[in-house]
Amino acid sequence: MTHLNKKQRLENLTVNHLDDLHDDLVITILRKLSSSASSPADFLSVLITCKRLNRLGLHPLVLSRAGTQTLAVTADKWSDSAHKFLKRCVNAGNIDACFALGMIRFYCLQNPVSGASLMARAAIKSHAPALYSLSVIQFNGSGGTKSDKNLRAGVALCARSAYLGHVDALRELGHCLQDGYGVPRDVSEGRRLLIQANARELACSLRAYLSLKTGNETVTDLASCGGGGGIIPVQEIHPVNRFLKDWFDSGRIVLAEGLRMCSHGGCGRPETRSHEFRRCSVCGKVNYCSRGCQALDWRAKHKMECTPLDLWVAAAAAVEFGDGDGEAVAIENHAAR
Repeated sequence: MTHLNKKQRLENLTVNHLDDLHDDLVITILRKLSSSASSPADFLSVLITCKRLNRLGLHPLVLSRAGTQTLAVTADKWSDSAHKFLKRCVNAGNIDACFALGMIRFYCLQNPVSGASLMARAAIKSHAPALYSLSVIQFNGSGGTKSDKNLRAGVALCARSAYLGHVDALRELGHCLQDGYGVPRDVSEGRRLLIQANARELACSLRAYLSLKTGNETVTDLASCGGGGGIIPVQEIHPVNRFLKDWFDSGRIVLAEGLRMCSHGGCGRPETRSHEFRRCSVCGKVNYCSRGCQALDWRAKHKMECTPLDLWVAAAAAVEFGDGDGEAVAIENHAAR
């Protein structure tokens, strides 16, 4: 009797209850997984479990909900299969995939027409990062000639992205208003937007720090900013920007002579023509695709690299002894930029 009971229990353990679930229920579960997976591998590891999960996991309803991290293909793992996966997500209507594949095609695969078209599809659906990236392209005339710049279009796209909560766009718009770049100059409004961008960035950083300290998932959600399809913490580099940086750092493609990368480490955008990006007016050693990247890199490292330390010491001494006010003001003005 004992032997028979043990055999019956073993048979019960081998029953595949997944087959009893309706397809709609499995798709609902996979949609939740695709939107919350922390990496592409987490999602794909489920798809290779069995043929049924592979078939349902590639259903348009599942792929349309794939989140930013699920789509975070890395440069070293890029392949035809990764390209096809992103295209399937695009065809399913996933706006994060439109933005990711658009950026990769525009800058890495050197297909600006297709890349801009994909980013435009995401921008139409109010995807804030796509709107901001298109604004940078318009400001620089990327993928074309210098005459292809459209400052008014860049400001309009940047304003829409800033309205949706994208901090980099808010900072860029503040600089445009402060400098009268593509829009009537309004120094006070520009400074207000810059202060607002810094305040949002600080608030998000503090909330993210608290979430790490407390492990509170609610606080983690509150720490997310960036707006529109693909809400990401401000202090983190977007997976697409990381892909761009790693792609060019790896040497998979060599930039033409005279072309340079944006000097902000969290950007990854390359020049598409010579002298496309703005260069530092003091040292001339670094260049940036946008004022936003310039401001971020200035605070992160370039502040100490650009102006030699002896000039800072001399300026401080001049202020202390009431001499050389002009030089100190010049340094401070450059820091403000």
